[in-house]
Amino acid sequence: MPGEFSVKPVTLDWSSVSDSEAALVARCLTGDESAYTELVANHQRMVFQLSLHLLGDKEEALDLSQDVFLTVFRMLDRFRGQSALRTWIYRIVVNQARNRQRWWRRRYQSAQVSLDAHVSAHGDLASPRDDCGPERQLRQKEEADRVWHALRELPFEQRTALVLREIDGLSYDEIGFSLNVAVGTVKSRLARARQLLRAELQRS
Repeated sequence: MPGEFSVKPVTLDWSSVSDSEAALVARCLTGDESAYTELVANHQRMVFQLSLHLLGDKEEALDLSQDVFLTVFRMLDRFRGQSALRTWIYRIVVNQARNRQRWWRRRYQSAQVSLDAHVSAHGDLASPRDDCGPERQLRQKEEADRVWHALRELPFEQRTALVLREIDGLSYDEIGFSLNVAVGTVKSRLARARQLLRAELQRS
């Protein structure tokens, strides 16, 4: 994309991996089934939520989550601690979600991010204790619906960067590793994504 930096993607080192994560990976590599169960339990909510945010469809997100963990276990012997395990899994989710987006485009399908799917997956929107009446809840839902509608209009790469930063709270380095791009590219995509999101919200 014009204006993005052509610099070597971010590579993190073994210092990003905790001793407990390293031990868990080692147990998985020995075929310890309890370790596989623990790894899934530790990351399944994150994988599903990110899948839902990127694809906008609950059933697709569940299906993608299963594929992600199959890939994780198949590729775990290639994990070299170049990032935290969570960040490495983020990269797998993003790559597989991107592939599904391409598959949909070839068949003229578009992702749908509905408020109902989001609430079903994550629970209702939080309300302050002193003002949780039905009118406020309705306003919050309407506002959330506008945001999700605008978010799904963004190009996949920009939407992904925004989700990883604003919803999942990843650092620029973690996003760069997850997307396999330089930090400068991450910042460029985020700036463009925010600009487009504001424009979409103004139109809605």
